Amino acid sequence: MSDVQETNIQTTTGTPRWVGLVVAILGCIALLGVGVGWTALNHVKNVEQSTQASLKQADDATSQRLARSEEQNQQLQTELKAIADKLNVTQADLVAARKQSKFAVVSYNKKLTGLETSVKNELATKASSEDISKLNGDVTGVKGDLDATKNSIQMARSEMGTLIARNHDEIDQLRRLGERDYYEFTVQRKAGPQRIGAIQVALKGTNVKKNQYTVDVLADDKNFEKKNRSVNEPIFFYTGGSRSTLELVVNKVTKTTATGYLSVPKSAGAASSNKSSSGQ
Repeated sequence: MSDVQETNIQTTTGTPRWVGLVVAILGCIALLGVGVGWTALNHVKNVEQSTQASLKQADDATSQRLARSEEQNQQLQTELKAIADKLNVTQADLVAARKQSKFAVVSYNKKLTGLETSVKNELATKASSEDISKLNGDVTGVKGDLDATKNSIQMARSEMGTLIARNHDEIDQLRRLGERDYYEFTVQRKAGPQRIGAIQVALKGTNVKKNQYTVDVLADDKNFEKKNRSVNEPIFFYTGGSRSTLELVVNKVTKTTATGYLSVPKSAGAASSNKSSSGQ
């Protein structure tokens, strides 16, 4: 009887095995949850750090772009102001030149009218056919001189005060004034430097639509580029220590050529002719 009771007591006080298994499983699940949570937390921190770094780089790049834009804006405003000032000066010069030209034309018209009246009076008192022919010739010559002078007055003037010819006929009119020497030229693109008087000119490119051209000018062993210059816009430079300027003017451009003239003072023209002769 006592053996039976001892067996029953041992059976009652022992812990079932499945309880230990359940506890072990729950412990593993808890450890796995902690590991997953830790991994997720690290991932979130890495993503946050990466996002902050990207935002900082984007902010720095935006600040740099804004600074460059501000600098470019200020530069453009400065250039626009300079262009506006130059246009105002040019407009004032044009108004003054127009007034001067108008006054000169009216003055010459009055002189021509007075001369014609004087000639008619002389014709009325002279019956000789020779006198009439001579007077008619004088009137024709005076009219021609006055027309040439009127055309010269209507030419545009450069900022140095010289007249700017726009074609061959106007160049001949300037030659007749006898103040400067004129060398007409046509330079070819891709032909290298070509001699004009005492200088050399190389045509680099043309823009027929905009009437612009780019040239390299070689004078006194110095080479300088004139880029995107307009037709009939004079280029001024000095050579040989002269105090008077040389003027290079292009009147017409094509896809492959530029046509114009070089204007030099009389003394410089003689020197350039001697230099060209010695160079040959």
